Amino acid sequence: MSDRKLPHPLVSLIPVVVLIGLLVMVITLFGSDSLSGGSQIALLIGAAVCIFISTTFYHKPWRTFEDQMTRTIGDVSVTLLILLAVGMLAGSWMISGVVPTLIYYGVQILSPRFFLVSACVICSLVSLLSGSSWTTIATIGVALLGIGDALGVSEAWTAGAIISGAYFGDKMSPLSDTTILASSSVRVDIFEHIRYMVLTTTPSILITLVIFLIAGLGGSSGGALHIEQYTEGLAGTFNISLWTLLVPVVTGILIARKVPSLVVLFVSSMMAGVVAIILQPAILCQIAGDASLSTPAAIFKGLAITYYGSTAVQTGYDALNELVSTGGMAGMLNTIWLIICAMCFGSAMVASGMISSITGVILRWVRTRLSLVSSTVGTGLFLNLTTGDQFISIVLTADMFREVYDKEGYEPRLLSRTTEDAVTVTSVLVPWNTCGMTQATVLGVPTLTYLPYCFFNIISPLMTILVAALGWKIKKRDDGPQETLLQQANDCAGDNSL
Repeated sequence: MSDRKLPHPLVSLIPVVVLIGLLVMVITLFGSDSLSGGSQIALLIGAAVCIFISTTFYHKPWRTFEDQMTRTIGDVSVTLLILLAVGMLAGSWMISGVVPTLIYYGVQILSPRFFLVSACVICSLVSLLSGSSWTTIATIGVALLGIGDALGVSEAWTAGAIISGAYFGDKMSPLSDTTILASSSVRVDIFEHIRYMVLTTTPSILITLVIFLIAGLGGSSGGALHIEQYTEGLAGTFNISLWTLLVPVVTGILIARKVPSLVVLFVSSMMAGVVAIILQPAILCQIAGDASLSTPAAIFKGLAITYYGSTAVQTGYDALNELVSTGGMAGMLNTIWLIICAMCFGSAMVASGMISSITGVILRWVRTRLSLVSSTVGTGLFLNLTTGDQFISIVLTADMFREVYDKEGYEPRLLSRTTEDAVTVTSVLVPWNTCGMTQATVLGVPTLTYLPYCFFNIISPLMTILVAALGWKIKKRDDGPQETLLQQANDCAGDNSL
């Protein structure tokens, strides 16, 4: 049998079904600890099933899978370094007093009733300026989560507001990696791409803000006791000082000057370390936990632990102790491990041709503009579930549908917009996707816990389908289609056989 022959779609679904079944079992058995090893095993078993079927029945050489894994994991190597840098930043911003200071003043300024909508707007602006949802969530997002906790707001609702705002800004920023990738993959000018996304993104974010506003106004305002405990605990433990805010200010300047994310995170962590040495030496000595060391040695050891390991600072309040504890770079290792395993599964599905086989079936159902856009959305969601990475999903979705949109006479910007509406914002809703894993780790809120409250991320793909149904600002070229790829897909669909 030719190694170029695609597996039958039903065969291609076997690894996916195995993976989903194993993940359901893992989540049921391990709960919140499912990302500590169980999910990784499920992903590797799914990859093994895919490779076994391909090598045994379709004679795919092992080298094909090995090369694909090498390329895929190599492509996310910078992402893995960014995750380590995020761990450094999270630890240093907390221990240096940056986040405690933001929380200390934030709980006294923000109203519980308007907190959710304020958090969403703040994260939207920061992400729009930075072009990075990850950086936004790891910095201001962590602070807002603490403020929400002090105000008595559910962490699930707060995480939903943070993620909704961060991914809105990421999606609409010309500095965003995903925005650049989605537009360049379809060869659309980035600003034309962004302007076209306004038609679907604006109503999505407005609906989201209305929901958060109503939820906030309808919620209880019984967080006064929490506010008092948090302000007393923070002021009694950390040296609360407005000077600590120089760190986020300088970080914002670096972001505005388009300095690479990895450099920004590292420099910001180093600055926070200097602030910690100056303003929080007692806490660093406490973290070092070695009374035999001299003060300078204890400070250095405490700072090193802050960067790479877990810290536990006693504030006198259990809830606050949990909030100010950090995991450093070591806290990101489970996420990195999971990303590597997810990349292995995604690589196996791509190299085997199973992804192409499944998406080929999807094309069989495409008949109209609505079905074309809906199929693109469905494919993007499917790829987020199976490849575990939004960048891979964006590229594959664009590649699979580029010729279809072209032959059907639709503008390429329709594909670039639909791809980003479907892929970028939903990646954070998948527990084993790189985005879902990262944000759950950084915020300390499980993906399935915050998922129902990420209204922008849920509404966006639905909105792009609605706009397609209405045909709003969707035009065909004057030359129109010739022999459509939709017809070709239907003609070729029967060629896939067991």
